[in-house]
Amino acid sequence: MKNTKLYKILSVFVLVTMLTACSEDFLNVEPIGKLAESDFYETDQDAMMALIATYDILQWANARDWNSAYFVKTLPSDESNTGGGDAGDQPPYQELNTYTYSSGNPTIAAAYESNYHGVFRANKVINEVEAANDFRTAIIAEAKCLRAYYYFELVSMFGRVPLILTELAPSEYKQPNAEVNAIYAQIEADLTDAIADLPLKSEYAFEDKFRVSKGTAQALLGKVYLFQEKWQQAADVLGDVIASNEYDLEPEFDKLFLEEKEFGIESLFEVSYTSSEGYDWGTFQWGGNRSMESNIHWQLMGPRGDFFNAGESSLAGGWGFNYPTEATYQAYVDAGDEIRRNATVMSIEELEAMGGSWSNPTAWGYEGYFRVKYGTILAETNTDAVAEVNYGTNLRLLRFADVLLMAAEANYRAGDEDQARTELNKVRLRAGLGDVTASGTALFDAIVTERQLELAFEGVRFLDLIRWGLAPTVLGDDGFQTGKHELYPIPLEELNNNDLLEQNPGW
Repeated sequence: MKNTKLYKILSVFVLVTMLTACSEDFLNVEPIGKLAESDFYETDQDAMMALIATYDILQWANARDWNSAYFVKTLPSDESNTGGGDAGDQPPYQELNTYTYSSGNPTIAAAYESNYHGVFRANKVINEVEAANDFRTAIIAEAKCLRAYYYFELVSMFGRVPLILTELAPSEYKQPNAEVNAIYAQIEADLTDAIADLPLKSEYAFEDKFRVSKGTAQALLGKVYLFQEKWQQAADVLGDVIASNEYDLEPEFDKLFLEEKEFGIESLFEVSYTSSEGYDWGTFQWGGNRSMESNIHWQLMGPRGDFFNAGESSLAGGWGFNYPTEATYQAYVDAGDEIRRNATVMSIEELEAMGGSWSNPTAWGYEGYFRVKYGTILAETNTDAVAEVNYGTNLRLLRFADVLLMAAEANYRAGDEDQARTELNKVRLRAGLGDVTASGTALFDAIVTERQLELAFEGVRFLDLIRWGLAPTVLGDDGFQTGKHELYPIPLEELNNNDLLEQNPGW
């Protein structure tokens, strides 16, 4: 993360975790200098180390070479095609795009695994750190917010998953599926506890802006209520975030996703990356390393460098994944939304007008468009090292525009159309669009469209379509099957290792 203290102390906690996770006691000899877990969690510094390790999973989950949770949530939507060099380039990602994945898909398995790693580390903080002072009380609150986030990822993607709140003995490793209502109840309890003890964003020093705040927990709770169709509760807690005056919309949408706006006025929750390590091909943290610092996926999602000439555009060549669909580009055109279109997606004609070119019109998944949001921008990597493996741009998980649009939807569903239009039109104003005056179904349709335009390529569209019941209509031609693809399959390896676990319907 850009906050260097994260990395100075993370390695210590990782060593402790590795030691306690080991099941073998070779020669029954305690190594000299080994830190026993029973002697950890005793000080404020210990608590902070454990908490930073919990945050670290956010980086790993979304940037672990070819197994990104960000892609798991993005590629099944209608926003983009997997892309790549050809039809055989990274089949697990391409399976997500075409709904040909199975329970053996390694990228889906990695999303499941990484979130449980986050749960494990959060549980350590919650159960081992004693709330002996205000500092540690806040640490525990942060861990509860993070555990809630990890479990929300799991329940929204996989449905009935095991609910684990303590460290298990080996005899307890096999856990059954918990009911969805029970998982959501625990998420709500964790977030409610966290809200009571977390500071406001404005109360953090700048170097601590990566940490979750009261507003983070409130916004996440609002989202959790929205997914459960608890409309008034969602409207109320999201209204608290809006009324806090801790957040606002960044005036210029085209700068919103650049490094200069990280942890800015619109940010509630970000995955933080840094280019400062200066990795080369040998030192980059491939594979199972859980201490990711840079984000390889920004390079992975840049236009395929073999065929791409940037001209005067801001983009550098990448590895050619996550190409926008024509439908995404056309949605902006239909809405007359030039501000967000220019900052989100670029057509080949626009590239050529800037002196650039593209020489492979038949590339797999390419429909004539390139992604600008979260783009491969050379100024946001480390060109003194290997630029491709040193992108440091953050991934935004929750931002104020999303809060406003969730509040618009919650108020609409709760019967307050005036408030729904108020929150919706705040977002439209920044985009240079006129107020929506519609009511009824037309108002809901306007909210759906606004979320598509505002939040494209932020990993929310697919789950939105599912919860709205629109996935069969929008995604049916791509292979989406009702009664099956509303949830991802429980990974095959998990089922093989746990005979108490049941597979999701349709799989």
